[in-house]
Amino acid sequence: MNAPPTAATSAPILEVRGLRRRFGGVVALDGLDLAVRPGTVTALIGPNGAGKSTAFQCISGVIAPDSGQVTFAGRDITGRRPDRITASGLVRSFQIARGIPRLTVLENLLLYGQAQPGESVLPAILRPGQMRAREEVLRERAMEVAARLNLTRVLDNQAAALSGGQKKLMEIGRALMAEPRLLLLDEPVAGVNPSLSAEIASHIASLRDEGMTVLIVEHHMDFVASLCDPVIVMAEGRKLVEGSFAEVAEDAQVQEAYMGRRVHA
Repeated sequence: MNAPPTAATSAPILEVRGLRRRFGGVVALDGLDLAVRPGTVTALIGPNGAGKSTAFQCISGVIAPDSGQVTFAGRDITGRRPDRITASGLVRSFQIARGIPRLTVLENLLLYGQAQPGESVLPAILRPGQMRAREEVLRERAMEVAARLNLTRVLDNQAAALSGGQKKLMEIGRALMAEPRLLLLDEPVAGVNPSLSAEIASHIASLRDEGMTVLIVEHHMDFVASLCDPVIVMAEGRKLVEGSFAEVAEDAQVQEAYMGRRVHA
């Protein structure tokens, strides 16, 4: 990949404007505005109930917002189907790995490759050579993804046999198979030991350095402080403040949102 553009001078790759979503009488998003610049690892943090997960769901198309707009790479993707959003280059992971337990790691990675050769019967019958060539491309891609995430030695293991940390890496690998321009990671180090958490941070930093943009929801502040800039803080369904980790940690509004608990850099 080419070197990423300078974030400060680049137009946002993702813009969220006035996003609102209610669940019955509960307001989850109350006019959320945020922007993500290309070539950054941006964190989306906030206390429980701030609306972070709902924001991810609306951005990725899992649920539709009641109002507002989501723009990705200059195109309005509000309310589009998740598969179409993924195909456009905005790809998300999930906090709980969504791989198929009885399939191997390699099979799980292959499953999430784009332009699957078996998706249409007619091309498989009429152009078997092209189908086999695409299968080989996807296999090579899966091997490359596994190698960069240190999953090569468990490629033939069933997903159910992986440790919690390995499942997190497989979930990131699944997202990478979709060839994202913007990667949304939902709590990538939840339940992961500190050593593997540092490894995951290193993988994400490497992706950023290669030009990928990453938006992360995460509760582990040490992880956020070591990797993410900028940091967007949400509270009550809205953006509260944005800045470096040190700046938001010292902000009085942020400390109040976390119920008086001081967040240390």
